[in-house]
Amino acid sequence: MGFDALFTLFVFVGTIGLLIFSNKNTAFIFSMATLSLLLTNQLTLSDVFHNLANPGLVTLVLLLIISVAIDKTGFIKSIGRTLISSDYRRSLGKLLGVSFFSSALLNNTAIVASLAGPVKQNQHHPASRLLLPLSYAAILGGTVTLIGTSTNLIVDSFLVEHGHPGFAFWDFTLYGLSAGLVCCLLLFVTSGFLPKIEVSEDQYKHYIIEAKVGWGSSLIGKTVEENHLRNLPELFLVEIVRDNKLITPVAPDIILERDDKLIFSGNIQRVDTLSHIDGLTLFADSNGLLRENLTEVIVSNRAMLIGKTLKQVGFRALFDAAVVAIRRDGENLSGKLGELKLKAGDFLLLATGPDFQNRHNLKNNFFMVSEVSIAKKLTFKQEWLTIGGFLLAVLIAALQWLSLPIALLCLLSLLVFYGVISGTEIKRSMPINLISIIVGAMSLAMALEKSGMLEKITTLLAPIIQSGSPFMALVTVYLATLLLTEMVTNNAAAALMFPFAYGVSESLGVSIMPFALAVAFAASASFISPYGYQTNLLVFSAGNYRFKDFIKAGVPISILYSTTVLLLLKWKFGL
Repeated sequence: MGFDALFTLFVFVGTIGLLIFSNKNTAFIFSMATLSLLLTNQLTLSDVFHNLANPGLVTLVLLLIISVAIDKTGFIKSIGRTLISSDYRRSLGKLLGVSFFSSALLNNTAIVASLAGPVKQNQHHPASRLLLPLSYAAILGGTVTLIGTSTNLIVDSFLVEHGHPGFAFWDFTLYGLSAGLVCCLLLFVTSGFLPKIEVSEDQYKHYIIEAKVGWGSSLIGKTVEENHLRNLPELFLVEIVRDNKLITPVAPDIILERDDKLIFSGNIQRVDTLSHIDGLTLFADSNGLLRENLTEVIVSNRAMLIGKTLKQVGFRALFDAAVVAIRRDGENLSGKLGELKLKAGDFLLLATGPDFQNRHNLKNNFFMVSEVSIAKKLTFKQEWLTIGGFLLAVLIAALQWLSLPIALLCLLSLLVFYGVISGTEIKRSMPINLISIIVGAMSLAMALEKSGMLEKITTLLAPIIQSGSPFMALVTVYLATLLLTEMVTNNAAAALMFPFAYGVSESLGVSIMPFALAVAFAASASFISPYGYQTNLLVFSAGNYRFKDFIKAGVPISILYSTTVLLLLKWKFGL
């Protein structure tokens, strides 16, 4: 065995060891593995750039960028507010359905990130009884189509690299839909065993934010609970000002009226949630000043504002700015923003006009702190372009009129042209770590093949593989991938295991397709560990779970999911 083969095997084993036992960033580990292969001439720069331009990787990056635009619409936010009600079974059923079916088309990590806030802030049920099913349903939904999860696209890219046509859009649907539905049913039936964990309230730097119920709003005539205002992510309705009278605390059965001022407290970066509620407007929004970047200032001890209200000083005219929110450390503020008497040290969040920086009185009144980014509400036309355009792009790709990357690239161009997403946002949302992981894993797999190590390992194992049935070989590949995905990550497991699955299928002289599908489904089957899949990691801290909570809930799901997928693969491919 030559140096090239031995060194590549050493890098491969070392990479897996570091992924399992070290605390180093996954992207860093794969980057170092790629660099070591380049330095020893196991790979060339052309090989790495070839992997970087892989159609599956390009598709994945485009999907993640477009998911940022979709998240700016009110679609997911409005659904999230209406999911949870006083009936736990009904809430769980709706949550499972929305998470499962939306994750079949949209990025499942983005779905969980959008829905976790409303679920965590709900007033009816412990979040721990809902967040774990939310993550599992998103994982299951992601396996239904080619674009539902990044692992499917990674395996598809490996198929193309090996001269196969790759997966069709619906190749995963039979297995993913069947396994997903039976596992969601199991989650629903066994929901009584989910942990009930009390989670302490997040300690944000709490601003108070005022919003007005406008004319014609759908909120009018309905209670606070019916309007789902108690399920907003990281925002809490603390007071209502009606006819200059303060209503506090806010009971869930209070009926909203026109011109009510709703006073919220919470994380200011979630203020965009309010702009997606029909007929609810912030002061700065109604004056045309609300933009994506807000300016945070502190009232100076020399300010002429001290002891006066915003109305008294004519704040809008004086500074060409509107106050979106106010925070006062060590004190809970109460009442309408315009009637609060300001103090030195108050934090103001300002939506500024074009002349704000030119006002000569800024230094005397404020200390500038920072800019705060919020997502600006899209227009009706922009929302329909984003949602409708995405569905149309998926349909065009499913009908094979255009390849998915080309359809997504056309959509992204339209979104940029119509101002839905900017070049800065595209750069900010570029998944550099994920790209590093995938390119690194693909480069390592390429080195294993180029050095001949993969062929040597396959030859060595051939007598063992061929002594059993193809189905047992499939089960072995599946279980090895499943074990690896629980110890590392889903993307890394898919990329590292595919070369061996390919070698096994070649040795047996059978189709690669059932083995490729087995790797894809096993790499997504991270139900037992919170670290193997991004959605599990998102809910792990949000629900204050322990590792054993995932083991108790995940083992039955993993067994049922794996059994369903493997039996369907055996039946479909006659193994």
